Amino acid sequence: MTPQLYLAPMAGITDQVFRRLCFQNGCDCATTEMVSAQGFLTAPKDRNAYRFLLARYPEEGPLAVQIFGSEPRFMGEAANKLTELGLFSSIDINMGCPAQKVVGGASGSALMKDPELAGKIVEAVKGNTFLPVTVKMRLGWDGEHRNAVEFAKTVENAGANALTVHGRTRMQQYSGNADWQMIGEVKKAVRIPVIANGDIVDGKSALKCLEETGCDGLAIGRGCLGNPWIFGEIKAALEGRKYLPPSYETVVDTAMAHAREMEAWKGERSAILEMRKHFAWYVSGRRGAAGARTRINLAASFDEVEALMRALID
Repeated sequence: MTPQLYLAPMAGITDQVFRRLCFQNGCDCATTEMVSAQGFLTAPKDRNAYRFLLARYPEEGPLAVQIFGSEPRFMGEAANKLTELGLFSSIDINMGCPAQKVVGGASGSALMKDPELAGKIVEAVKGNTFLPVTVKMRLGWDGEHRNAVEFAKTVENAGANALTVHGRTRMQQYSGNADWQMIGEVKKAVRIPVIANGDIVDGKSALKCLEETGCDGLAIGRGCLGNPWIFGEIKAALEGRKYLPPSYETVVDTAMAHAREMEAWKGERSAILEMRKHFAWYVSGRRGAAGARTRINLAASFDEVEALMRALID
């Protein structure tokens, strides 16, 4: 069976515009930015934050909605209401986010320290949706508490249908190397599908990760920033085909199409602010990119940004 390629959820990045771009370039499945269960339940229905987080284009492929929280009742209620929207193919529970504002509320990767509560959360979500329920997790809280195998068994027994495992602990954040070997240990320990996440940046690393972990799929996070073509590159590697990367002209054309879609969706001012990080990723590695990034961050219009980006073409 061909491994599935997933766009990993990333706060402030995996909105509907970026997801559609990744689907167009070979992504098989994607996940929304994380949504606070309690916030979703209590926020005014017309609040832009949740309207934007849950927006999706009809032409997107299979899309999971990711929720986070530490109270099983709220997680279950949120799962029920999100299921009723009829927009999503599955519910993903965030038990891997290392951000302090998330773990400070005993959510995200803080749940790695409390497998019993994690199991209760999975049970509550499962009891409130007919959709598949998946879990995004890490290897553990820190180097002395790498409990991924035991944790995975707990959430599997609670009813999780699949797992995505990031090969780092919470305390590592995104530093150091992902431990693919331990992801492989999780894969061997459970019966449900396991998706590997961490340090998958090109076709070569994708093949190596699959070989070392034996996983059922790959979740691409930082490797797709400024490079939505990575999905096509990995598929070429899986099929033994030669991959031809896009020209820089294509990169700029894509970046500007991305920007204009954001502008049409959120308005020029918001789009310019949100696109700054994307522009930096699109020009990364080009000669003169550092200076261009500084000028791009000061640009007042997309026309100005485009001129700056095209000036980097050799």
